[in-house]
Amino acid sequence: MGNSAIELAEPTMLDLLSRYGLDVEYVRSSGNTLYARRPEDGSERVVLDFAGGYGSVLLGHSNPELVALARELLERQTPIHAQFSRHPYANEVAKRLNAILHREFDTDEPYYAVFANSGAEAIEAAVKHAELDRVHKVQEVLNAVEEAVAAARAAVEGGAVVAEEAHRALGLPTGDFAALADEVNRLNAERAARPPIFLALENGFHGKLVGSVQLTHNPVYRMPFAALARPSRFVPLNEVGAVRKVLDEERVRLLKPVVVDGAVHLAEQELPVVTGFLLEPIQGEGGIQEVTAEFAAEITAACEEAGVPVILDEIQCGMGRTGRFFAGSRIGLRGDYYVLSKSLGGGIAKAAVMLVRQKFYRGDFELLHSSTYAKDSFSCTIALKVLDLLEADGGRAYRTAAERGEKLAAMLESVRADHPDVVKEVRGRGLMLGLEFHDQSGSASASTAGHAQSGMLGYAIGAYLLREHDIRVFPTASATNTLRFEPSIQLTDAEIDLMEAGLRAVVAVLRDPSGHLA
Repeated sequence: MGNSAIELAEPTMLDLLSRYGLDVEYVRSSGNTLYARRPEDGSERVVLDFAGGYGSVLLGHSNPELVALARELLERQTPIHAQFSRHPYANEVAKRLNAILHREFDTDEPYYAVFANSGAEAIEAAVKHAELDRVHKVQEVLNAVEEAVAAARAAVEGGAVVAEEAHRALGLPTGDFAALADEVNRLNAERAARPPIFLALENGFHGKLVGSVQLTHNPVYRMPFAALARPSRFVPLNEVGAVRKVLDEERVRLLKPVVVDGAVHLAEQELPVVTGFLLEPIQGEGGIQEVTAEFAAEITAACEEAGVPVILDEIQCGMGRTGRFFAGSRIGLRGDYYVLSKSLGGGIAKAAVMLVRQKFYRGDFELLHSSTYAKDSFSCTIALKVLDLLEADGGRAYRTAAERGEKLAAMLESVRADHPDVVKEVRGRGLMLGLEFHDQSGSASASTAGHAQSGMLGYAIGAYLLREHDIRVFPTASATNTLRFEPSIQLTDAEIDLMEAGLRAVVAVLRDPSGHLA
């Protein structure tokens, strides 16, 4: 028999958690509270949770209405493994999401739904679908060019001439259409062989699967697996002109013979090489950074002109967390694709969905992509109840998220205002907020400086708050000097006060030359 004490479930991660005192076992949850087991006697320790499942529990941990529905569904033996059949509950989720999208963006164009189990999987589905659409369009362009070459050849055989500038453009002797056609075909084949490219934002995070990790900007996650997938180009956030610049640099044009007034000339035909532009309206792991309205307008216009679909990752910032269902609606950023997850399952079910605008939808994708657990009765029925709760009373949940977020942001701003030398900035919207600390790598405290120099300051602060104040909060993964705050809409003034006391204590430790966080 093996050693019962051996840790086989991600032991390296557990060791890291142990070093920071974050190796806590949570046994129960409710609202904004997690209950941890005390190892010494098994009793419960109450922990105030501001991490909120990284945005998954907008409606609170163990929401009573969702728990009751989950019990009911399991008791009535709702089918979970009934693939390759009719799923009316999934269709209802899609219809409800369309109704919300149409309301927030004042459109009536339908969006078709493909379901998944997690946000990262839904991102992969969006990437695959966008590439399938691009491949179809590439083939249409290649067919059109091939037909144009054939039509020009027939015209020459019928007495048409080849314009001199066509030969000069290719460095060929005049009068030889066969040589011109061969060179056109050679150049087009060479250009058409260029691999596709995906655009994403600097500091964006879209998951850690084989495809999605190449769209995640942080090289720590991306580079070890760079050989496994196509590379992406990363666009600077909110840099006006950057989107058009990148799209222009990536343009590929094929040569296309055209017959005008009895002469063959060369024209250009755009070849789609950019699969899509993926971004978060508010970056989560990148430090709670918002896309500006001005930059959103450029994205919309430039991508529309280039025929490049905009894929909005609203996994963390969507579902009402910012005060509207879609975070992009506040800045007029409408996606051709949407990816939703996290709070879609209400903290109960693992649910995700990818929505595709009718303009881009390819029905054959449904025959090429599937997922064992996706679109099942349990997760879809939970998602429908989540939508009921969000939309109830004319969207009361959205108003609550905005109001509670303003209250929390005001508290964070008061801490920053009182200690501007320690706290750099407060960012975010609604109940998706970030508090950035100034770099502490030069701190007089060797402990604090060490945490900062290793990139672990935010985790050390989280460890201190958990140990000393029973508060759970973490930094954003790619900007670890920034703490993220994503509690549920059940957040109370008393809980905000507890967070304030904890943060002010953190500032005192950071100022203390002998201060010790973790």
